[in-house]
Amino acid sequence: MSARSGESLRISHVGLRGIVGRGLSAEQVVDFASAFGTFLGGGPVVLGRDPRASSVMLREGVIAGLLACGHDVIDLGVVSTPVIQHAIRRHGAAGGVSIGASHNAAEWNALKFLGGAGTYLSTAEASELLDLYHLRRFTFATWERVGRLRQEDDAIDYYLDGLASVYDLAALARFKVIVDCANGTSSRILRRLAERHGLRFILINERMGALAHEPNTSAAMVALQLAPLVAPAGADAGFLFDVDSDRVAMATGAGVPVTEEMMLPLLADYLLPRSRGKLIITNLSTTALVEEIAARHGGKVIRVRVGRQAAMDAMAIYRPEEIGVAGEGTGAVMIPAFRFVYDGIASMLAVLSMMLERGTTLTEILAGYPRYSILKGQVSFVPQRIPAMFMELERRYSDGRVNSADGLRVDWPDTWFHVRVSQTEPIVRVICEQKGEPPRALFDALMDQVRQYAA
Repeated sequence: MSARSGESLRISHVGLRGIVGRGLSAEQVVDFASAFGTFLGGGPVVLGRDPRASSVMLREGVIAGLLACGHDVIDLGVVSTPVIQHAIRRHGAAGGVSIGASHNAAEWNALKFLGGAGTYLSTAEASELLDLYHLRRFTFATWERVGRLRQEDDAIDYYLDGLASVYDLAALARFKVIVDCANGTSSRILRRLAERHGLRFILINERMGALAHEPNTSAAMVALQLAPLVAPAGADAGFLFDVDSDRVAMATGAGVPVTEEMMLPLLADYLLPRSRGKLIITNLSTTALVEEIAARHGGKVIRVRVGRQAAMDAMAIYRPEEIGVAGEGTGAVMIPAFRFVYDGIASMLAVLSMMLERGTTLTEILAGYPRYSILKGQVSFVPQRIPAMFMELERRYSDGRVNSADGLRVDWPDTWFHVRVSQTEPIVRVICEQKGEPPRALFDALMDQVRQYAA
C-alpha cells in the first residue's frame, strides 16, 4: 500500500511497524531493541526474521541494542514467529524478537516483541516498553558485560517435533495439498516437514525474498492466487500463508475460496469436543458463527478489542484449561496444544486432521454450517476527524446495541457492523456481517459515511 507523510510509521502497543526508508529507520530499531533489552532485565533473547529485503538491516540493529544491554542473543535466522516462540520456551529465554511485517506489503517491516512465556506482551507490558522507548531510559552494560551472539540452525526441527507430538503426520500424508507460501517462512518449514514425514505438498511462491503478491490471507487473495490451481492439481485442499506463517487462508478441493473468517469457527468445531476448555476468545470483528459453534459444544464466546495484546489480557483472566481455542477473523488461530501461539501451519494440520477423522472433504464439512456473509472494507483517514466520525456513526445507528470498547460496533438480530482504526496500518476498517445474504446496503452506506472523513 502507498503511504503519505506521517502514515509510514506506526509506534503502538503492537510494536514498531513502518515503511523502511520512509518511516522506519535504523535508529528507531536500535532504540526499540535497547528499550526491550532494558525491559527484560537479564537472560538470553531469541531472535528470528522473515526473508524481506530489509530484515537483515533490522536484524543488525536489534542485535546491537540487545547486546548493548547485556543480553546474549540466540539468532535463529529466517524462521516464522511460531518457531521463535517455541524456541523461547525451549531455551528458557527472557523473551524474543520477531522481525517481519507478516501480512503487509514488501516495503513494510516490523518488530514484534515476545515475553518469557513465548507469547505476545500484555497491554501493561507493552505500555512499559513504550514508556522506556519514548523516555529513552535504556540500561546499557559495561564493556565486560556486553552480551554474546550465537547462531542456532536447527530451530525448525525442534518446532516440527512439537507438531509431530500432536498430529498423526504419517496419516495426513494421504492428502495432496497445494500451498501458496507467499515467498515467506512457510516454504522452509513445509519443505522440511515433507522431507521428514512424507507429506505431499505442492508449494508455489516458495522462493523466499521478493514477494510475488501481497501476503494477505483473505478470500480475495485466495481466489486470485491459489484457488484456480487446486482442482487442476488434483489436490484435496489449498492453503495460503502470510510471510510469517502465523495466518492462513484456504480453498476447497473443488477450488472454491473460503473466507478467512471460517478458520476460527472450523477449528473451534474440531477442538472444543476434544478439550476440557469450552471458551472461545476472539475479537469484536470476528464472525458471529463462532457463537453458534460454541453453543453446539456447550461453550461460550469471550469478545475483546482487536489486537493481540487484548487477546493476551483476556487469556490471562482464565486458567489455560478453560480455553478451548482463541483467534481472530484473519486466519490467525491459537491452539491450546501449542500453548496459545498464533500458528498457521498448526492450523492447517488441524484442518487436515479434521478431514481425516471425519472421513469427508473440506467442502462437505463447510456445508454443515449456517451461512454468514461478511463484507470488509478500508479507508484512509485524517486522525483529527476520527472522533467526529464515530460520533456521527453512533448517532445514525443508535437503534442497535452499541459497543464502543474498540471503535464502534452495533448489533441487531442476525446483523452487525464494526468500524475501527487499525493498529498496524493508517486506515479505518469497516466490517459488516449478516446471517444469510450479504448486508450490501448497510456496508455501502457505512463506506460512504466513513469516506466523508478521509483525506
